Amino acid sequence: MPQALKTDELLINMGPQHPSTHGVLRLEIHTDGEIVKRAIPHIGYLHRNFEKHAEHVSYNGVTPYTDRMDYLAAMNMNFGWVLTVEKLMGIEPTPRCEHLRVLIAELNRIASHLVAFGTYGLDMGAFTAFMYSFREREYVLDLFEEICGARLTYNYYRVGGVMADAPDGWFGRVTKFLDYFMPRIKEYNDLLSYNKIFLERSRNVGVITAEEAINWGVTGPNLRACGVKFDLRKDEPYSIYPELDFDVPVGTDEISVIGDSWNRYIVRIQEMYESARICRQILDRMPEGDLEIKVPKRPPKGEIYMRTEAPRGELGFYLISNGKDIPFRLKARSGCFCNIGAIEAFMDSTTMIADLVAILGSLDIVLGEIDR
Repeated sequence: MPQALKTDELLINMGPQHPSTHGVLRLEIHTDGEIVKRAIPHIGYLHRNFEKHAEHVSYNGVTPYTDRMDYLAAMNMNFGWVLTVEKLMGIEPTPRCEHLRVLIAELNRIASHLVAFGTYGLDMGAFTAFMYSFREREYVLDLFEEICGARLTYNYYRVGGVMADAPDGWFGRVTKFLDYFMPRIKEYNDLLSYNKIFLERSRNVGVITAEEAINWGVTGPNLRACGVKFDLRKDEPYSIYPELDFDVPVGTDEISVIGDSWNRYIVRIQEMYESARICRQILDRMPEGDLEIKVPKRPPKGEIYMRTEAPRGELGFYLISNGKDIPFRLKARSGCFCNIGAIEAFMDSTTMIADLVAILGSLDIVLGEIDR
């Protein structure tokens, strides 16, 4: 009688330089054949000491450092930071500034989700989606370059205002982009979302329940894909979001299991449409007036926590002031950090190496925000 085959657990390092890790991340993978038993994330390759740097520069001086957190959504990082300082100071920007800030934040949400769409297609072997997404993203980056001179790290938001007003004709070019972009979403769905091979790779893969996601601190599209209708723009509204009409997409069981990789992907596709709706509303009601208000030289002593809905989840800043013109202490709460920390919760006993790539891509992480 032949002897039973014996297998050993194999340890594989995926990353830090690996096309499927979406940045300099190392995954320590324990496998039994093709089955992944454990996947331990090792981070820190992009650590820039952000929180300590913030203790040595002015409040506006912190803004360029926030750019380098989620560098695919730098405007949203800027937005969360200046709202934190303004909340501590007890000041409110002008209506025109508020409208311009939200318009730009939602344009950046579209640009960010386009990268998620394109790179996820690339992970699944669909190269064309990547080309389409960057074709549209270029339009947004051109708009950002016009208004602030930069295409990746913007340093556009200021405490009490923004760096500059929109140049002549800029709002018209935003309208032109939205007219072009909104029909493209159907194109994405025809190309990738309901593609048979893509569905086979992402559907019913990496399923997590709503309860597990909440317990792990998962936020943003990854939480909403579990059917949890939680969006800080609606649940803890800030700026002018209470005045705007938009829906919060959540995962459904119409095509696959709620909380799987496909739902995490499709929620982002739907969010791009909602962001475009928000942008149109703002363009229709953009007020005239000043952009900046007078800001105190120093905030009062105290501490504050402010959280906003960034493209990859809840972005929070816990700020302590001792009354000086530089922060005493700053702690950033990164949505990506919590999402990657929960990676093993997305796995089960049938997860294979190829499935792990699909799961990681569906989380849409940016290591600059994780490591800080």
